[in-house]
Amino acid sequence: MRRTPALNKIRLDGRSLTRSQLVAVAYGAQVELSAEQLPAVARAADFLAEQVRREEPIYGVSTGFGSNADRLLGAHHLRDQLPGAKRSQETLHEELQRNLIVTHAVCVGEAFAPEIVRAMLCIRVNTLMRGHSGIRVQTLQALTDLLNAGIVPVVPQLGSVGASGDLAPLSHLAIVLLGGGEAFYEGERMPGAQALERAGLAPVKLSYKEGLALNNGTAQMLACGVLALSKLEDLLDTADLAAAMTIDAFAGRLGAFAPEVHALRPHPGQVKVAQNLRTLLDGSTLADIPYHLVPRFRPWLPQSWDTEAAQQLSFDIGWDWVPFGQRHGREKFYTRFRPFRGGKKHQPQDSYSLRCIPQVHGAVRDAIAQAARVLEIELNSLTDNPIVFPDAQAEHVEQQVISAGHFHGMPLALAMSYVKAAIPVLASISERRLNKLVDPATNDGLPGFLIGNEDATESGHMIVQYTAAAIVNDLSSRAHPASVYSIPTSANAEDHVSMGANEARHVLAMADDLGKVLALELYTAAQALDLRRDMINAARDLADRADAATLAVKVAGGPVAGAADHAEFLAEVEGLRAELSAAEEFRPGRAVAIAHAKLRESIAFLDHDRALDGEVAAAVQLVRDGSVLSAVRAEMQH
Repeated sequence: MRRTPALNKIRLDGRSLTRSQLVAVAYGAQVELSAEQLPAVARAADFLAEQVRREEPIYGVSTGFGSNADRLLGAHHLRDQLPGAKRSQETLHEELQRNLIVTHAVCVGEAFAPEIVRAMLCIRVNTLMRGHSGIRVQTLQALTDLLNAGIVPVVPQLGSVGASGDLAPLSHLAIVLLGGGEAFYEGERMPGAQALERAGLAPVKLSYKEGLALNNGTAQMLACGVLALSKLEDLLDTADLAAAMTIDAFAGRLGAFAPEVHALRPHPGQVKVAQNLRTLLDGSTLADIPYHLVPRFRPWLPQSWDTEAAQQLSFDIGWDWVPFGQRHGREKFYTRFRPFRGGKKHQPQDSYSLRCIPQVHGAVRDAIAQAARVLEIELNSLTDNPIVFPDAQAEHVEQQVISAGHFHGMPLALAMSYVKAAIPVLASISERRLNKLVDPATNDGLPGFLIGNEDATESGHMIVQYTAAAIVNDLSSRAHPASVYSIPTSANAEDHVSMGANEARHVLAMADDLGKVLALELYTAAQALDLRRDMINAARDLADRADAATLAVKVAGGPVAGAADHAEFLAEVEGLRAELSAAEEFRPGRAVAIAHAKLRESIAFLDHDRALDGEVAAAVQLVRDGSVLSAVRAEMQH
């Protein structure tokens, strides 16, 4: 595990932990306890010890838990009076806290990744630093030492209902502190006691309420949520980048992204996405290109091109001419636009999957921003029970040790439900753009499945869309909110639970699958962009070196030489030729070009069918590790 140098330790005080700091700890940064806050921690622990000495009834300290809350602890173990019984070495208070941990560590399934567990440990330490939990400083320091030593408790993923917090998963954390359970240490899975010994740490014996302080809280759902949002925030930018590349590949229209448009419906995410698209597409000479300049794909034939260099192209191009007799009532239109139908239709708007990118991507951004707001509050909140107010002026102890419901995960659960619903939305619109690119009925003159296929033997990118569709369906089927289905626990003492742990765990897994869909769009859009750019530039090059008669060979539907209107037809072709020849080289936006170049470092243009599995995996990895997005961000900062 990569470690952050000690100089960069993150100080935990229960009040100022940020999402970015938690992510840093998750991936190796160390922590330290704020000295200024430790007296408050000690004060609460000392207060509880004094109340026990005074024999005050306090939930989870001198009473049982949950449905046993009405049972007070006695002065000694009744079982010690059994014939032949071995006298217990623990007090009832110590046994209560230990039993709480060892009996609750019952999760099943695959273990959480180390970064999730480290984040859980950090969250637990931070919330206990608030000084209202009754944990002793030495126990809190021991938990901190466990984290800094690189010991990662084995925490199976299934077992939390999200109230009273993440009891079972947090017990798997705490049991290692006691010398039980299992842990990963230096990459090896071993018994918890062995991990402590190898790290030079000693097991802890719990005091009043410490078991409850350690396993009551929302650390699993919060850790999963924060790390999921860290991924999703990058994926939001990746989605905008993939969409921008697709827009350039379509030679799309930018009017729908204009700032004055979005000022009239100023949802924050929508405004942000429109701005992102304008930035990403800045410098594009493909976007907003006049309709008539965009040729349509035609299959390559040996006689397609007039020079040896042009013969290297894997396509042919063409237009259809609009005869004079078909222009009646449309004379004004054909005064502005030349009478050639190529790849782009003469219409002022693109399809929804292009035109509505700000509205859809923006809504997803707003959902994630709302979740971030909730998680940021939770990061520095107290989430265990009961809550200790040692300095409160009170007549009875119940006014200083208050049973409340801060462990209930519903604030996080509903926020994660919102994100769960948003993830398939973003994946779906990405898949729709991908499908539009490969479908010859909708891709504005590009070849079907983005391959020349002159011999009818090639599939190109056809099956890439199948994979994207399968992932979108899977994401959609997982989007049902877990938070709406409470199953009571603890003999109905806990009669309404949040299921927030399942919610956040789902979001974390779904974020990875969203990245795969976006990678497939980038992979496909790069192929489409190459074709679009090369087809238009091939038309430009032909226009630059040839006369109108040569260019007219690429135009279908015109009158033959000697026929009526032939001279007028050639004059109109000359106008097309002159406009193409005068144009600068056609290119995508600067940021899109950077992303395209980064993809092309690993994945070559598909000129003929070949095995695509390795390329798809490479595209997924480039999104997962942020390589494409980082390359764009680095260049755009200059």
